[in-house]
Amino acid sequence: MDLTSIKTYGELENSGYSPRSIKDELRGNLIEKLKNKTPIFEGIIGYEDTVIPQIISAILSKHDINLLGLRGQAKTRIARTMVDLLDEYIPIIKGSEINDDPFCPISHFGISEKADKGGNLPIEWLHRNDRFYEKLATPDVTVADLIGDIDPIKAATLKLSYADERVIHYGMIPRANRSIFVINEIPDLQARIQVALFNILQEGDIQIRGFKMRLPLDVNFIFTANPEDYTNRGSIVTPLKDRIGSQILTHYPKSIEIAKKITQQEVISDVKNENILVPETAKTLLEQIVFEARKSPYIDANSGVSARMSISMYENLVSAAELRMLKNGQSKTTVRMSDFENITPAITGKVELVYEGEQLGIENVANELIGSAVKTTFNSLFRSIKKLKKPGSSDEFDAIVQWFMESNDFELKNDSADQKHAEQMNKIKPLEEALDKFISSGTENERIFLKELMLWGMVEYKLLAKRKREQSTSFFDEIVGSFYEN
Repeated sequence: MDLTSIKTYGELENSGYSPRSIKDELRGNLIEKLKNKTPIFEGIIGYEDTVIPQIISAILSKHDINLLGLRGQAKTRIARTMVDLLDEYIPIIKGSEINDDPFCPISHFGISEKADKGGNLPIEWLHRNDRFYEKLATPDVTVADLIGDIDPIKAATLKLSYADERVIHYGMIPRANRSIFVINEIPDLQARIQVALFNILQEGDIQIRGFKMRLPLDVNFIFTANPEDYTNRGSIVTPLKDRIGSQILTHYPKSIEIAKKITQQEVISDVKNENILVPETAKTLLEQIVFEARKSPYIDANSGVSARMSISMYENLVSAAELRMLKNGQSKTTVRMSDFENITPAITGKVELVYEGEQLGIENVANELIGSAVKTTFNSLFRSIKKLKKPGSSDEFDAIVQWFMESNDFELKNDSADQKHAEQMNKIKPLEEALDKFISSGTENERIFLKELMLWGMVEYKLLAKRKREQSTSFFDEIVGSFYEN
């Protein structure tokens, strides 16, 4: 039977429908998913063995939840995904401001409507997507915003005194009755406003302007907080923390592979141009930049480095390649190492610098991060270059250096067509031989990218020098002989 076709309380009662609280609803639907091995929290990557089991435990325990973690750790996304654990539709009394349950209304409107109309009480069905409420905690949030206040206009219109319950204008939380209510960045909420949540969390009732009334709200609360906020802007008052059932710590991706999956999932679909090849190595290098940032001495670790940085960098990277493709009238192209020079704007606005970083300058810090990531990726693909070698010995990198000593200056045009770019890279014969020693497979476009990466890596080891010009990048031998540095 399609329950949503039912339009009155009498029909609903005769259908055998049984209401349940939102926490029972979440718990029951979660149990069904677990029994049927249905995916839970789809789109949340990297938390399968850490955060998600704790969230499942909290839901089974019927707890309100506080998600504690640095910026860009999918806290809000997790909260929004919980909507999928709600029933698709629930019945409410038609016209109710606070989603009154037809079986047990709590507002003056709902109670009087049921008393007057009985079995003919009109009902409507509320979809689960309409049962999610979200509020960003800011210092200007008031008790009236969250809980409610007396509405003098309503009192005048209805000719009621301020002592009448009907003159109350309900705030966001009562209107979220039988719903999930998220308060983001809860430490930003003033302490006196946090106090107003005590009764709602523990006893499920509210007080408005001294009204002695009990409004047993049915709300599942999810709070999010950043540990940095505890010292910079405020804190969660202890009695409120005590009333939140489970506090769950989130974290950044623990591997490059997980980080790549998250980025590819989150990148704006319009930016994903099928005509632009992004080699897997380029994706790895991009994520390595973020990993380098999270351990950089120039960046405030307490502030964190959001996953949004890698998403923005990827979008800038693809856009740089797309611009070159359009300039050359090509239908396809491949990302190049020179395109990484265009991702700096995605870094500069996403990190908080410590004093040493401020002294160095944000753009220099960004270049340091790219350089460190290039070196790390170079080491994983090829090998690290030792500082000292046996006298008289030589290796594949010496042959490349020797080529540059003889060729003096080598220039790569940033906007050259793909064919010309490949021809220029293929001039360096020792580079091809060195690449074959480590990687023998891959398409021509991918191998061209790897060759360019090898040059950039040798620059980081100071075997070669690199100079950025207005529309090109030059590589050359700046120091005669072999000078190796870890």
